[in-house]
Amino acid sequence: MVVGAFPIAKLLYLGVRQMSKPVANRIKAGARRSEFFKSYICLPPAQIYHRVAMRTKMRIMGFRGSTIKPLNEDKAVELGAELLGEAFIFLIGTGCIVLEYSRQAANSRSKEEELTETITTTRMIMLTEVKTDEFRSYKIK
Repeated sequence: MVVGAFPIAKLLYLGVRQMSKPVANRIKAGARRSEFFKSYICLPPAQIYHRVAMRTKMRIMGFRGSTIKPLNEDKAVELGAELLGEAFIFLIGTGCIVLEYSRQAANSRSKEEELTETITTTRMIMLTEVKTDEFRSYKIK
């Protein structure tokens, strides 16, 4: 019975992705506590996200030119921390996909090189057999 290779790389990718969720939660908790993260990392993206989302909703409902009030600091910090955590999980997932793609491409290249080498060797053997047969037929005459 032939068993396929155990996909250890896929198992590792899955483990990394699963570990990214608790790490993202720790990042979110740290972002809520740190004044630096609150002021420079969480608040600006949260306010931008809020403005874009509200403008989009207002335009869909037909309101044009309405002023949008910024989020209060607590809600903005919460939204910014959530955005930061989701961005971290997204980056980990994207990294896993890129690594898997490059691994598959390398496997494909090695199989293609192996096939090319096999074809070249087969052609050389056939050419040698043809030349040998020509040489034998030349001697017989």
